[in-house]
Amino acid sequence: MERVEQLTDRIIRRVNINLQEFAFDTGPYLRNIVPTNQLGRFYAFYGIWPHHPLYFHFSNSNLSGSYFLGKCEIYNSILYKSDIRGDELKQKGKTYHLGGFDVKAEEDEIIRIRDSFLIKTLVHSYSHDPEQTDLFLIKNTVSGPYANIHGSPVEGCFMGPFSTVDLTTLYDCIIGAYSYIQVGELSHRRIEAGQIWIRKEGVFDFRYQFPPDVLASRYIAFRPDKAPAGLFMDFAEDRKTDFQEIFDVVHLSQTIAVPKGASVNRYALVKGQSHVSENVLVAQRAFLEDAWLGKGANAQENCYISNSRLEGYDITAHGATIIYSNLGEKVFVGFNAFLQGRADALLTIGEESIVLPHTIIDIKAPLQIPPRRLVWGRIVDQKDLENHSISLEQLSDIRGELSWGNMRFNGNGLAFVEAFKHRIEHILTDNGAYFDGEKNIGHAQKGQNISFNIIQPYPNGELEGLYPTIDIRP
Repeated sequence: MERVEQLTDRIIRRVNINLQEFAFDTGPYLRNIVPTNQLGRFYAFYGIWPHHPLYFHFSNSNLSGSYFLGKCEIYNSILYKSDIRGDELKQKGKTYHLGGFDVKAEEDEIIRIRDSFLIKTLVHSYSHDPEQTDLFLIKNTVSGPYANIHGSPVEGCFMGPFSTVDLTTLYDCIIGAYSYIQVGELSHRRIEAGQIWIRKEGVFDFRYQFPPDVLASRYIAFRPDKAPAGLFMDFAEDRKTDFQEIFDVVHLSQTIAVPKGASVNRYALVKGQSHVSENVLVAQRAFLEDAWLGKGANAQENCYISNSRLEGYDITAHGATIIYSNLGEKVFVGFNAFLQGRADALLTIGEESIVLPHTIIDIKAPLQIPPRRLVWGRIVDQKDLENHSISLEQLSDIRGELSWGNMRFNGNGLAFVEAFKHRIEHILTDNGAYFDGEKNIGHAQKGQNISFNIIQPYPNGELEGLYPTIDIRP
C-alpha cells in the first residue's frame, strides 16, 4: 500500500498549503480515521442510466466502497465509501436560474475531484454558481466521516465529521465538526464546531452556536491524533454490518413491496415491517427499519428512519436520523439532524414544520412539536423546545433583529420562511413526489432502472490499493 500512503501524503501537503494562514496540519486528523489496509478491501461501483451522458474517468486514485452517478472525473484522490451523486448535473443547451440570472449551459456539467480525500462523504452536484455551469470542482480538500458537500464547489478546505456545506462556494476554509454553512460564498474562514449559519446577503442572516461541551461530551468529538467519537459515530458504525449483505451479493431480491412511481435503491437497506407508498424515494445507503413512509416522502443518502411514521411529502435530508417519531405531512428534517424519540417517549412533529439542519432532539419523555414550527439547536424537553423553536407565522413578521437563546436572526423573516418553503417544493418536485403517472417525473421514477457495475483495485504488488486508470464512455 506504499503508493496509497504516498497519495495520502500528497493530499495532506496540498491541503496544508491552502490552510497555512491558520497554521493547520491536516495530517493528525486524517491519518487516524481510515487505516490504510482498509482502502484495498472494498469495490467501488457506478450507475449507468439514460438521463445524463455516460462518462467516468478515474486515475491514480483509490475509490474504496464509493458510488458514482453522472459524469465524474477523479484524479489523485482517495474516496472511502463516499457517494458522488450527479443526478442533477446541468445539461448542455438547457437554461438554469442561478444567482438571480438565467444562464444557458454551453457544455454538460461534470464533477471533478482532484487531490482530495473524502471519507464517507455525500457529494451532490446541485451547483448554485452561475459562473461555472459546466464544472463542479472539489480540489485540495479533506472531509471527515458523514460530511455533506451539497451544491458546493470547494477548494483548499478541511471539513470535520458530520459537517455540511450547502449551496456555498468555499475557498481555503476549515469547517468544524457538525457545523452547517449555507452562505453563498466563503473564503479564508475558520468555522468552529457546531455553528449553524444560514445567510442570504442583504436579506437575512440566521446563526446558532451549539455550546462546545454539549457536542463533545455526548454527540461528536474530533481531536488531533484521535478518531472521531461520540453518539453520532457509534450510531452509524453500529449499523454498518447491517449493510454488509447488500454489498456482498451481486443480485439481491427486493425485501419490500415497491408501488409504481416509487424507488428503493439497490444499495438501500430495509428491515422489519417497513412500508413505502407511491412516489417514495429511498436513496442508496438509506436505512429503514419498521418505518412507514407516506406518499411522496423521501429518505435521502445516509438517512436512518426507525420505528417511525412519515405521513407523506416529508423530506429526510442527507444524513438525517429519525427514531420513534411521527411526522405530519410536509415536515422537513434537515441535513444530519438527529431526532431520537424512544419507545416510551414518542416524538410527534406537526405538519409543515421545519427542523433545521444539524438539529438534535434527544428526549426521554414524550414531546409534541406543533404544526408549522421552525426548530433548531438541542432539545431534550419541553423547556428546550420553547427556547429553540418559533412559529413560522411569528418568524414571518420579523423585520430586523431577533435573539432567542443562542440563536441570532437579522433581516426579513418572511423571506427566510419563503426560501425554505420554496426549497421544500423544489426537492419534492425533483424527487418525483408529485408524479401522476405521466407528468412530474423525478428521481424516484428515473432511478428505477439504474444499471450498477463494480470496479476493484490492484490486490497486491507495487500498485496495491490503487485502482487502474479507467475511462468509461458510451
